[in-house]
Amino acid sequence: MSTHAGFVALAGRPNVGKSTLTNALVGAKVAIVSDRPQTTRRAIRGVATGPDWQLVLVDLPGVQRPRDALTERMASSVERELTDADAVLFVLNATERIGAGDRRIAARLAATTLPIAVAVNKVDRLPREREAQALLDAAALAPERAEVFPVSARTGTGVKPLLEHLVSLLPDGPFLYEPDQRTDLSERAHLAELIREQVLRRTFQEIPHAVGVVVEELDSRPELTRIEGLIWVETASQKAIVVGHAGHMIKAIGTAARRELERELATRVYLALRVDVRRRWRTDDALLDRLGLD
Repeated sequence: MSTHAGFVALAGRPNVGKSTLTNALVGAKVAIVSDRPQTTRRAIRGVATGPDWQLVLVDLPGVQRPRDALTERMASSVERELTDADAVLFVLNATERIGAGDRRIAARLAATTLPIAVAVNKVDRLPREREAQALLDAAALAPERAEVFPVSARTGTGVKPLLEHLVSLLPDGPFLYEPDQRTDLSERAHLAELIREQVLRRTFQEIPHAVGVVVEELDSRPELTRIEGLIWVETASQKAIVVGHAGHMIKAIGTAARRELERELATRVYLALRVDVRRRWRTDDALLDRLGLD
């Protein structure tokens, strides 16, 4: 039986729902989700496998102008993955007007010869007449060869037809990952992301951008997994916010993260978190390397 396999890169502005859509297409949580910009900092590969096909979805950081070493690496990651992909899924937010960032991405994609599909996400939040206009705007923006799909990654509406179309774009070739593999992230990196997700959901202003998470210790046993996580911030005032009055914030983060980790690992988890100040870590190449951000 011949097989089809390949990489489809998800491109789009920050907060259009690329990570939620990746999870919906894979059928498992491989990318963390929040409403904060820069939630996705690295190219995360989510793997969906069928009887004779394997679709590797590359959830990319939102396209933005680089401001420091971290966002420079994010921009380089986007460019590298778009160059290496077999096809591109251009994701738009149906609830927002087409902006300069969308047009910049569309121009970049028009200069390639890659197959392109367009997902107009969050259509569940629009009345029918506004959905139709959003689809027309997407079709006018995208290269002529692109097909446009209305989807809601949150509810699953339109995800199956989109998945079938993406599979049709795959080149012939052997599977790239084991059939039961869902992501290429190391276990430690994936668990660190799940912890960071809970920090993002509870902090505001500059804190989400200034937070990095490293799993320092991981001891997996049948009945209990012990995890020690280190949360980086850039200033003492940020540390005070993450820790919270009498430790209430870090306790809330730890409780929510432990529940998420137990869901992921299907076992009881003992989680210990501490917060450390690493000044200007987003400009420190050695610390970015430690986070695994190429």
